[in-house]
Amino acid sequence: MHQALRRGPSFSPVGAAQPSRPAGLRKRWLAAGVFAVLVALVAGVSLGPVSLPPGSVAIELLNLLPGVRLESGLTEREIAIVTELRLPRVVLGLLVGGLLALAGGAYQGVFRNPLADPYLLGVAAGAGLAVTVMLTLGVGAGGALSGLPITIPLAAFVGSLGAVGMTYLLGAAGGRSRSPATLILAGVAVSAFLSAGQTYLLQRHADSIQQVYSWLLGRLATAGWQDVRLVLPYFLLTSLVILLFRRELDVLSVGDDEAASLGLHPQRSRYLLIAAASLGTAAAVSASGLIGFVGIIVPHTVRLLAGSSYRVILPLSLLFGGAFLALTDVVARTAAAPQEIPIGVVTALLGGPFFVLVLRTARRVLT
Repeated sequence: MHQALRRGPSFSPVGAAQPSRPAGLRKRWLAAGVFAVLVALVAGVSLGPVSLPPGSVAIELLNLLPGVRLESGLTEREIAIVTELRLPRVVLGLLVGGLLALAGGAYQGVFRNPLADPYLLGVAAGAGLAVTVMLTLGVGAGGALSGLPITIPLAAFVGSLGAVGMTYLLGAAGGRSRSPATLILAGVAVSAFLSAGQTYLLQRHADSIQQVYSWLLGRLATAGWQDVRLVLPYFLLTSLVILLFRRELDVLSVGDDEAASLGLHPQRSRYLLIAAASLGTAAAVSASGLIGFVGIIVPHTVRLLAGSSYRVILPLSLLFGGAFLALTDVVARTAAAPQEIPIGVVTALLGGPFFVLVLRTARRVLT
């Protein structure tokens, strides 16, 4: 068992075998991930319509720690901008980005498919359809998670589980084997079906089109700490389960028969990981709308740079995914200031070319 856990997964970032890097590299990459989160935190709070000195912002953030009281030089108005307006949005971006990247890495390991992510497998579309149903019915009219904070994420969870179940079953319709190409095509078909359902609902409820579409394009706008408090329990639960099972993903990469011979229950572990990843996706989608490609860009970049073991990929994806989305949000709200670009548009502009590159280099896996 312990020997198998030292093996890397069966595909590299581009679909070819690649040995795991030395374990000593993980500490440096972990430090790099924490540093990226801190940079994203300070940059996200500093940049905006009212620019604030990064040094003063960093000092003010330190003042939030118990027992710390330093002079930042910011006025009371600027302190309010930091703590009540920008910081909740940046923290929400860190949580959502971490969830999407972590879920993407988990799906890639579960399905042994380098192209799997919440968006392509239809999971985000399933959660999106469920939340669209709730919004068109008038539930949570004040925001994705406001109004009825428990019902909205639970509906998104049910929708995401239904979508991944449909993709999984459709991918196995031609036999017991689920090839990467079949799985991706099944995810595209399921996404198209669920998107048709969304379109039908919007036609029947034209008064909700603007609200739903602003949510579908993805955004991190928040009116305070409420959304952060609502997403945080899902973030903690999802991260705990997936990170605890990251070793099992390395074992699953050698195949179900080999994993079972090593004492692992492949289906039980697979279903638990799918449920945890779907829960995280549901929470992220209900809070921020449909933000694509994070689950492909971040895990693949981590796999390329830091190593191919899921003991490395998943923790680093959590950190770099949060930093990536928080920094992307900075671009979204400053590139066309004073107007704001939907963050889903920015991630699509970045993720589209990246996905084409991964698809071309992984073509041998898809045949």
